[in-house]
Amino acid sequence: MSGVYARRVTRTAVFAASVALASTTALLTAPAAQAAPPTPVSASTARTYLGLLTVKAEGSSTGYSRDKFPHWITQSGACNTREVVLKRDGYSVVQDSRCAAVSGSWYSPYDGATWTAASDVDIDHVVPLAEAWRSGAGSWSTSSRQAFANDLTRPQLIAVTDNVNQAKGDKDPAEWLPPRSSYRCMYARMWVHTKYYWNLSVDSAEKSALQSVLNGC
Repeated sequence: MSGVYARRVTRTAVFAASVALASTTALLTAPAAQAAPPTPVSASTARTYLGLLTVKAEGSSTGYSRDKFPHWITQSGACNTREVVLKRDGYSVVQDSRCAAVSGSWYSPYDGATWTAASDVDIDHVVPLAEAWRSGAGSWSTSSRQAFANDLTRPQLIAVTDNVNQAKGDKDPAEWLPPRSSYRCMYARMWVHTKYYWNLSVDSAEKSALQSVLNGC
């Protein structure tokens, strides 16, 4: 895989209104059988993987562009990666002939909100593209960065509330964790699994934050 080996706000009012309805509706309640990304490694394995990651100061963002991580690529027929994740992570999702989601619902495990319009949902790169660039992906080939940006096999892509994803930006776990604290263990496992597979480094503050979360799992 081109030198990469396996080891790496805008809707505040709407969101506030949804939260206010939590006591009278099941809208914000996680479904019993939640659709989700691929299951990450266990907390104990994540702790082992974290200990094997290279620890170094985060690199520069010089030269970074999202265009250097081509996404969303076609996966099958008319469906691109975003549409595949929307279908995978949603409930009763109906797609049109162009594979666009025209109805369904999406539960965001980051904040516990549920949405019924695909436009309210972002597909988060658990390890953000800019973070990956600063952690080693800056030296990858474009084809490897494309594979990373569209990785459906590892727990790297997840459908979440758009403004929560925007608040996260390109921050690592020392700077941002999901506001829903009960999901932080899962998030740390996803992060470490992805960084280990893609052989990305961690900085010392990031490693410390991940250790703290994983030790509490």
